[in-house]
Amino acid sequence: MNQKYERLMNVLNRKAVDRPPCICPGGMMNMVTKDIIALEGFEFKKVHHDSEMMAKLSKRVYDENCFENYGVPFCMTIEAEAFGAKVDFGKDDIEPHVIKYSCESVSDYKKLVAPKHNTARRKVVLDAIGILKADDLGGPIIGNITGPISTASSIMEPIVFYKELRKKSHDAHRFISIITDHLLAFALAQVEAGADVIAISDPSGTGEILGPKLFEEFMVPYINRITEAVHERGRKTIVHICGKMDKVYQQVGLIDTCALSFDALVNMKQAKTHLPNHTIMGNISTYTLEFGNPENIKQRTKVCLNQGVDIIAPACGLGMRSPIENIQAIIKTLDGVKNDNS
Repeated sequence: MNQKYERLMNVLNRKAVDRPPCICPGGMMNMVTKDIIALEGFEFKKVHHDSEMMAKLSKRVYDENCFENYGVPFCMTIEAEAFGAKVDFGKDDIEPHVIKYSCESVSDYKKLVAPKHNTARRKVVLDAIGILKADDLGGPIIGNITGPISTASSIMEPIVFYKELRKKSHDAHRFISIITDHLLAFALAQVEAGADVIAISDPSGTGEILGPKLFEEFMVPYINRITEAVHERGRKTIVHICGKMDKVYQQVGLIDTCALSFDALVNMKQAKTHLPNHTIMGNISTYTLEFGNPENIKQRTKVCLNQGVDIIAPACGLGMRSPIENIQAIIKTLDGVKNDNS
């Protein structure tokens, strides 16, 4: 069995490993940078519409020893676009991003049209996963979806959305529930295509914005609807949440997932203390990865190790201008520490 696959699966099953795996799932936690794109000679905006290019770029990240997984797609706009939002596909140093919303209120839930998973960019993702699976490369394949809160706040003005969670609670639940059903279907389609793990990134579902009550009411049940269905199919899940956790550790502990991923604001030792039954992932500063140097990355990686982090990963999506040698420094550090301890 491939060592990198086995290492990640053992950690997600809470089993002992020789050293923590180093991954970057994809989706919001995009693993692709300008340096990687240049090595393949692709135009990044075209990659989002071509499954062969998408698979090749994911392979390149793995082959360059940046991360120990394959992961697609490389943005978090696919779900919003499927619900009618307009997307700018950026360029080699700018990721795709939503430029026009499709809804004005959560009361527009009646207008939401179910996206089909065999059309447009969703099919590109599914086909890319299929290519990676068929090539039998050995490493773990991670499929990605944007979480319910982040998808909802990508198809309507976020400030209005957050206000309506309180003012129009009933409609907000209907709105998010319909979105969740379609996210779940997309996640399961990725499982069918060959994904070993599904990562759910919900950066807009931060406890700092929602607070404990709304976090438990609008984040936990909808995330769990997805993770539980993926687990029933025999696959693993990772959930990424942005922001500080201090006020919502109790609620975060209710999330049913194999691993919780946090950003650079979170003290990982504290997270381990508050969440003893969860595998913890993170949280190398993406600012340092982009603007620091390999020695900075080495030190930050050792801090994560000393704090007991189970899976080493960037704290968020990589800046597109992050130097490849900075990214490679994480695995080099992990292998060096492992060899020193052998």
